[in-house]
Amino acid sequence: MKILFVSLGCDKNLVDSEVMIGLLGKKGFSFTDDETEADVIVINTCCFINDAKEESINTILEMAEYRKSGSCKALIVAGCLAQRYKQEIVDEIPEVDAVLGTTTYDAIVETVEKVLEGQKELHFEDIDRLVPEQEGARALTTGGHYAYLKIAEGCDKHCTYCIIPKVRGNYRSVPMEQLLKEARELAEGGVKELILVAQETTLYGKDIYGEKKLPELLKKLAEIGGIQWIRVLYCYPEEITEELIQVMRDEPKICHYLDLPIQHASDRILKRMGRRTTRADLRHIIGRLREEIPDICLRTTLITGFPGETREDHEELMRFVDDCEFDRLGVFTYSPEEDTPAAGMPDQIPEEVKEDRRAELMELQQEIAFDKADAMTDRILEVMVEGQVADENAYVCRTYKDAPGVDGYLFLNTDETLMSGDFAKVRVTGAVDYDLIGELAE
Repeated sequence: MKILFVSLGCDKNLVDSEVMIGLLGKKGFSFTDDETEADVIVINTCCFINDAKEESINTILEMAEYRKSGSCKALIVAGCLAQRYKQEIVDEIPEVDAVLGTTTYDAIVETVEKVLEGQKELHFEDIDRLVPEQEGARALTTGGHYAYLKIAEGCDKHCTYCIIPKVRGNYRSVPMEQLLKEARELAEGGVKELILVAQETTLYGKDIYGEKKLPELLKKLAEIGGIQWIRVLYCYPEEITEELIQVMRDEPKICHYLDLPIQHASDRILKRMGRRTTRADLRHIIGRLREEIPDICLRTTLITGFPGETREDHEELMRFVDDCEFDRLGVFTYSPEEDTPAAGMPDQIPEEVKEDRRAELMELQQEIAFDKADAMTDRILEVMVEGQVADENAYVCRTYKDAPGVDGYLFLNTDETLMSGDFAKVRVTGAVDYDLIGELAE
């Protein structure tokens, strides 16, 4: 019995997919990448913004054709879109046999079995349920040398544009012992880089321990043998403490890299977004990070075209980006999501204006990023090898400044044989756009 698994959306969703794949594999199911061979198709969906929603819906409709033709015996939809639009999926896409919510992905095996017996299945539980530990069940899809460690689920922030609390529930930290056990298992399986993810990592522990415990978690993870890099994503600026900065500075295994989604820099827009920072707060925390960790790589994301954003607000954001010179930066155009306060706000911005403002921000950031890449020439960096370039004596690598899937690469030219997951010392010899070129250091 062959299963095709499609995982859409963020790295948090990917962790859920890996657990589902592991559970199915333990039960004896095999997997295929070929839709025409699949007996069962599982789609783990996303609905964070409109583009993600469209991708999820189009994927379901595409896979429904295989269910219609009879080659596929079961079509199962899971994840955020399934949680948010369960009834619409059932009513409008009759080829779908089962729908799983965001807190019931651990029921994937029994769901597949029921559907293959001819039953239709809708499986949903409390949105604030924390899925129990699935010991040894996770099957990594990242190549085995790095893995995401999901340290919490849900979010309590309720930013006015965001649907996440409605589809993922309130903030729930995973108990520290459970995380350390999972991290040890990952290390024993060959993982060398742990990437900590959650809707917000900086708040870790507050709900179950009464105080923020990310610094303590990082120190304990750093004690695990075999782990060489620890990377932290999704840090809300207002929750970054001096203790966290010191741990990042002093613990050698923690990459000097921080993903810091600020969304905007106009105080008026930040307030409308329901964010908890001002422009002055952002300048202060960025300054502290660079003061204590001079080589830190800062990544951020912005939303342009938020309801009521004026040309002056946009220019203010442009000046902030120009002044702060983020190492990595992504820009989304505002996507109105039903059932969020921002969708009902007056002064919605035309799509064309949003796209123009996004283009202006990305053009500015491109100049900054290219200059920063050029400035890396002659630096010696440790890199992790991702794989070999086909038919060339060159390897695709990542530096501490590069999170997988979202940042650039370093292309290493060498006749030596290297394997994915190997670390090497490299001298940067040049840059091409966002990527670096290098050779092995003497």
